[in-house]
Amino acid sequence: MFLKLVLICLCLQHLVGVFGSDPVWSVSVNKGESVTLNSDLTEMKNDDVIQWRFGYENTLIAEINVTADRFTVYDDVLDGRFRDRLKLDNQTGSLTITNTTLKHEGHYKLKIKSHRKNFHLTVIVKISVKEGDSVTLNSDLTEIKDDDLIQWRFMNEHTLIAGINKQVDRFTVYDDVLDGRFRDRLKLDNQTGSLTITNITTEHDGEYELEINSTRIYFFLTVIVSVTEGDSVTLNSRLTEVKDDDLIQWRFEYTLIAEINKQDDRFTVYDDVLDGRFRDRLKLDNQTGSLTITNITTEHSGCYKQEINFFRRTSFIRLTVYARLPVPVISSNSSQCSSSSSCSLVCSAVNVSHVTLSWYKGNSLLSSISVSDLSISLSLPLEVEYQDKNTYSCVLNNPISNQTQHLDITHLCHTCSGSIEI
Repeated sequence: MFLKLVLICLCLQHLVGVFGSDPVWSVSVNKGESVTLNSDLTEMKNDDVIQWRFGYENTLIAEINVTADRFTVYDDVLDGRFRDRLKLDNQTGSLTITNTTLKHEGHYKLKIKSHRKNFHLTVIVKISVKEGDSVTLNSDLTEIKDDDLIQWRFMNEHTLIAGINKQVDRFTVYDDVLDGRFRDRLKLDNQTGSLTITNITTEHDGEYELEINSTRIYFFLTVIVSVTEGDSVTLNSRLTEVKDDDLIQWRFEYTLIAEINKQDDRFTVYDDVLDGRFRDRLKLDNQTGSLTITNITTEHSGCYKQEINFFRRTSFIRLTVYARLPVPVISSNSSQCSSSSSCSLVCSAVNVSHVTLSWYKGNSLLSSISVSDLSISLSLPLEVEYQDKNTYSCVLNNPISNQTQHLDITHLCHTCSGSIEI
């Protein structure tokens, strides 16, 4: 089985608190994407003066003077972090920030005459990594300042897993918490405060929070699991046991496919939904709430969502199902006897997708060809000398499996017969 952890989130906007006497609206956006801070105006009045400010230093970053018909962005302030990224709406005065980075995380203030509106923007990063590999959650700092206090939390259980107190020069990882799931896996960068998690497993998916002094950055990790058609896969709930008041729901895309209501002692699979693609394939673990899908097909590829007690804990798993690979076929590329000193061969595979077809001499790659979404036939030629004593093989592979055919030169490369296949 092969999996990736991917950072994902949904763009959210909701009331989270107050700034002075004014409410604060929370907005989140994926790093590199655009986000619009809405003024709530349908149109500006002739005498309106609108100002957008950033940070607790109250730095002016954009301004509209309707009377003077002046729309100005000050995108060179603050070391140019907003350069070529700010756009003002000529009708409403709303502000759009494009190609967001972690440096755009923070507090924004809109002032229209006596009216004020406050926003707090959270920027989220997307990362993918194979199981067993490492992932680094970057702080986006170039160096840690002398008075910095940095804390990393695994937010599923709101648990501190690493911290830096620069004033006392203390760098600490708490890798024995949470049943030791992070043991010997956490590394802090002494210069930037970034956190590396090594030897990734499915237990590490979830929400992470980085707090630098008063600034917070949130990371949402979701799991992409890849399996071969016909296999079974278990989507883990990460619970050791289901509590008496738990309500656990599993959804495929937006459709409810399984549910546990512990209060009513009800364990239900809805395997007739979606044209019956899950019929007789779903099994719930009565103790942990994990969901097993048996006899997987490509129809089961997609996003699965587990929700425990209505948003108290939510996790996402993206499942990719690959078709079983055929063994590639090596054949002579000529139907006639050859009088030359070389032999022309071709390796082929029929009706394949998301694969790479390659020729190897020993362990060295000679050539390759790939296909992604389309199901097509692939072929790859090779020229070898009749007396070549090297070992050759043709390999068909996708991200989770491979099929190999070895070349028998004496069988295929001769001067007295037509095309022969192995």
